[in-house]
Order: sequence, then structure tokens, then C-alpha cells
Amino acid sequence: MKVGVFGCGRWGSFIGWYLAETGHSVIQWGREGGRAFTELKETGRNEYVELSDKITLSSDLKYAIENSDALIISIKSQALREFASEIKAYGADEKPIVLCMKGLEENTGKRLSEIMIEDGYDKSKVAVWVGPGHIQEFTKGKPNCMVIDGYDKELIRRLADGFKSKLIRFYYGGDVIGSEVGAAAKNVMGIAAGILDGGDLCTLKGPLMARGAREVARLIKAMGGNELSAYGLCHLGDYETTLFSEYSNNRQYGEDLYRKKPFTKLAEGVSTTKALKLLGEKYKVELPITNAVYNIIYGQKEPLEELLKLFERKTVDEF
Repeated sequence: MKVGVFGCGRWGSFIGWYLAETGHSVIQWGREGGRAFTELKETGRNEYVELSDKITLSSDLKYAIENSDALIISIKSQALREFASEIKAYGADEKPIVLCMKGLEENTGKRLSEIMIEDGYDKSKVAVWVGPGHIQEFTKGKPNCMVIDGYDKELIRRLADGFKSKLIRFYYGGDVIGSEVGAAAKNVMGIAAGILDGGDLCTLKGPLMARGAREVARLIKAMGGNELSAYGLCHLGDYETTLFSEYSNNRQYGEDLYRKKPFTKLAEGVSTTKALKLLGEKYKVELPITNAVYNIIYGQKEPLEELLKLFERKTVDEF
């Protein structure tokens, strides 16, 4: 398959590397002058992967879109709405689109596939790629499992079957609402996990996993999705890589927040926290962990103290 990968950051560069390694023809697009694109252009590598000679690096949007059978987007979630309009001018809406970001639009709570559909993209051509895995592990040959979800079963199967390998086992998704919300929400739990690490309370990560998945399940159900998705690969299945791994940006952000250290990399959970709070209010779903993280980030509350306030809540049924 001829695949255009749009984005040269951590995950985008990995996807280009992975698809080239598994036999696909890849055009890796980045914006001219952008830090990530410039690094690949000048050195042929970044801190995660080395550009294969099977990959064509380009900053020409028209070329990348016209010469690809499928378009994979891996950019900052908050930049998607503008980017969707930009690439539509070159016929991107005529190709299958695979969104590989784990986020929500912070000021609206919109899922990323919703943004594409609102911009006129046919939902039958829109899919999402979610689930656990770190580039640093994949490039060492350590396998993992992921999910392709969307609105059209035929497209889901074609993409999952076409992209599978011994390195990534794909599953067919059947709940795009749950897959997108669950994938985004796990980053918020990752921030909470990092705060617990900073405060030497990693023993609370077990309860965080259980109660975090439960509140996300309630939200997914209220939004019309399948609450079981919160216990699948998109969310609970991604907890190890997000709540425990040294490679998790969101976990590290939370730890640095506790230690009052600056964090310079992308942590999608920051904007997702704001989006989830909006969704909780809209669908009248209680999200205590999310709200605590929101108060820490946007209300400048003391991190560990705010999380431990959850112990003061009234006793409720577990399920």
C-alpha cells in the first residue's frame, strides 16, 4: 500500500518507520521549517528512529496526498481542525484517513473523528489507530497489540489486515466513541500516576487504574458508546505504557508537575483534561479523578494534596 504519513514527531516518525519496515511505500510529510521535519531532513534520523531508504521525506502536501492510497495523520490534536481544512484543498477527503493521535479538542470536547466529519469528510473513510506501545520498545523488536476502529467495517478490516505484523497485532474495533474517548482519557490518568510517583505513592496506582477506568466507562456509556471499551486496549490496555513506563510523556509531566520542574515535550493529557471536564458536565457524568487533575493543572492546586482529597469523598458503590 502507498501510505502518506503526516507528522514527523515521535509517533508520526515511528509509524513511517514501521510501515516501511513492513513493506509499504511511505511518504513522510512534515512542514518545511518545522523542528521535527528539519531534524529528519538534515540528519536522516531523530532520537527515536532512522529514516529508511524506503521512505520519501517531503514537505509538499499536494505531492504526499496525490501519491498515497491512505493518509495517516499524527500531529498535535489541537491542530487537527485547521489541518483538516488545509489538506482537503488537495483532495484528502477522497482518501481513507487514519487518525493516530490520542486526544480530544480541548475547547469543545469533540472527538478527533468528529472534527473530520464536521469538515465534510465522509465518515466511512475515517478511522482511528489506538492502543498501547512505545517507540523505544517497538524499535527494539518488543511487540504489542493495538486497535483500528472507525465507522466502516470494511475499511477497519482492510487497514488492520494491511498493517499487521509480528511486531503489532491489530484488533478490529467496534466502538469508535469508546476507542477515541478511552484512548484520550488514559493520558489524564497518566498525569495522575506521575503525581503519585513524585509523591512516593505508587501503591495507589492500582486503585487509580480501577477507578480511572470506571469513570471513563461511565462517560463512554453516557456518550452512546460501549462502556466495555474502557477495559479494552484503547484505555485499560494502555495503562502500563502510560501509568508506569519511563517513556510516558504524560506520566513524566505529572511527576515533573509535582516536583515543580519544567516539562518541554508534548503531553496530550493536559488539553484532554479540559475536554473531559466539558464532556462530564455536558453528559452529567461524575469524573472525580479527571476533575482533581483539572484543579491541579488549571486551578494551581497542590498536586498530591488534591489527589488525596478523593479519599474524603462519600462512600459509594464500587460498580
